Amino acid sequence: MTELRVGISVEDTAADGGVHDLRRRLATEPELRGRIRADGPSTLPPGAMGLPADALLAFLEPGGVLTTFAAGLVTWLAARRTECTVTVTRSDGTQITVTSTRIRNLTAQQRAELIREITAALDEGAPEQE
Repeated sequence: MTELRVGISVEDTAADGGVHDLRRRLATEPELRGRIRADGPSTLPPGAMGLPADALLAFLEPGGVLTTFAAGLVTWLAARRTECTVTVTRSDGTQITVTSTRIRNLTAQQRAELIREITAALDEGAPEQE
């Protein structure tokens, strides 16, 4: 199966480290375990605590894994009480940006449609399978 590599960055007004919270949320999905990694400097600055990364790297596959990723992302953003923006960057440089304020007021049907749109946009960049 063809693997899709995408970068994920989080801008959050909360001081709780949104990127780390997103990583923990996505790791709760069995299909995504082991596919989401920190992507940042390998060392912490002096006096810093926690993971050194300010971004994530996801190794996904077309189909169910990609849909699970999009659903986890939308669910996480919908639950955020702060303003939060997540940008997913495909290997070809195409970016998909979603904000918590955009998702917060969506109906369940609208969220499902957004998940389909994100999945399709990410899958669009997938290499052709042989």
